[in-house]
Amino acid sequence: MSDRGKPLIGRAALVPPAALAVLLLAIWAFSGAGYFWPMWAWFGLALPLALVAAVRRVRRRPESANRGLGTQALAGCTVLVVGGVAIWLMSGAGYFWPIWPAMGLAVGATLHRTLARPRERQLEVRVQELTRTRAGAVDVQASELRRIERDLHDGAQARLVALSMQIGRAEERLAGKGADQGDLDLLRQARQEATAAISELRDLARGIAPPVLADRGLRAAVSSLAERSGANVKVHTDLIERRPPPAIENAAYFVVAESLTNASKHAPGAPVQITIWCGPSQLGIVVADEGPGGADAGGSGLSGLRKRVQALDGWFEVSSTPEGTTIRATLPIE
Repeated sequence: MSDRGKPLIGRAALVPPAALAVLLLAIWAFSGAGYFWPMWAWFGLALPLALVAAVRRVRRRPESANRGLGTQALAGCTVLVVGGVAIWLMSGAGYFWPIWPAMGLAVGATLHRTLARPRERQLEVRVQELTRTRAGAVDVQASELRRIERDLHDGAQARLVALSMQIGRAEERLAGKGADQGDLDLLRQARQEATAAISELRDLARGIAPPVLADRGLRAAVSSLAERSGANVKVHTDLIERRPPPAIENAAYFVVAESLTNASKHAPGAPVQITIWCGPSQLGIVVADEGPGGADAGGSGLSGLRKRVQALDGWFEVSSTPEGTTIRATLPIE
């Protein structure tokens, strides 16, 4: 049951006051009735319960509504004013003295709202500004990472490939001319080092963002990941035609990539199902494997994913049981 469906005060909390109220009524009845004094004890029991119910009702408002201390105090003041009127009625009415505490509370509430409103507005503007600048910083970072990836792919990596080919041709020529074996070994070692550097550079570029992600989008990039991971990985995507922002695409891609790495580590060979969906305001990712579980949500890989998703105001969850591991994430696209 959601909080909105729950009672403001639980039944267990109402039992002692109700029992005491019945006991006082019985004492009054057996003592000869007369002046109905139990109403004062009932009032004393009802007042704190009403205050608790009023404050809880305010706290159940949505996050966008005003749920600050001032609103809770206003709810409490309302209960106190109603309680003052009840005391006035129980004491025989007469001069309507509750008007004075009601006026005092109203003046205090007005002053509080007048003085607090500029400060609240400043905080709202500040939060909006921080949200905007953070989103801009994340977008700039994503664009910069994609630029670095392209520079590595089209610049340094291409030069290393050309260098490796030139070394290979030089090795073949020297071998045909009967060059010294030591010189050939040096060339062979240089070519091997160049090949290793190319491999490391490709891994580095892939860790930033694959070219297919920038060129063809998230669906193609995830499908490429699944193909490299093996036939036991299935992908289901339900994406809108409009592409998400680059930062969101990057984060979604790395959620899938790290989840597949985690699955290969803890459940090698187990079937893996990748589901990606996109609604009007959210992008969702679910990666589920049928392995034995054992994923560490606090490990460096998954904790890094959690921070990456939370930096974009997203939600991230890891569930690992003996029946399998499921990683879920949602990212805002607006």
